[in-house]
Amino acid sequence: MSILPQASLFLGIIPALFLLFLGLKGYDGYYKEKIVFLTFIIGIILGVISAVMEILSLSIGLLIIILFPILEQILKLILLNIGRFQKQKSTVIYGLSLGLGFGSVFIPISLILANIETESILIIASILIGSLGFILLHAGTGILLGYGVYKGKILKYYLLTIIIHIPFTAWFFLTDIFNIQNTQILLIFYGFAVYLYSTIKIMKKILI
Repeated sequence: MSILPQASLFLGIIPALFLLFLGLKGYDGYYKEKIVFLTFIIGIILGVISAVMEILSLSIGLLIIILFPILEQILKLILLNIGRFQKQKSTVIYGLSLGLGFGSVFIPISLILANIETESILIIASILIGSLGFILLHAGTGILLGYGVYKGKILKYYLLTIIIHIPFTAWFFLTDIFNIQNTQILLIFYGFAVYLYSTIKIMKKILI
């Protein structure tokens, strides 16, 4: 019996929770724990919806490289742009938790929907590595969207997240098409760069 279906969700959610714990350090008083938890859970739900929609629309071909970033970022923005979050510093924090929840489930849900099974520890390790790229990317873009809502510059930061997201999606799907999935490890470095920029250059601005 394959251990992948049972373990795949944890391969995304556990590292996302760890990153959330680290990301909240130094921001005490800038957020409500209840809302952080709620946005993380909603992020998971939105991530599942997004993964299902994307799996069902793979037939559109390379248009997915542009359409997926538009879809994924707008799903996050819709929640972050509700009235109670507008012009609030805390929205940047909630963007982080929302993005982490969102990014944590794409790879696991895709594997479950595709009915992929394996007992290989190496394959499971590669799945974990691939999941980290998605988690870091969505955490970073969640922060950017939250900052855009806080500063009242929604369109600017929404377009920025799409521009950032397109190369990531392009690399993911093109390497899959040409059967060179082993190079997808590079997505971690890209996601990490987005995450570092967002946490160091953007998120810290709310402390000023």
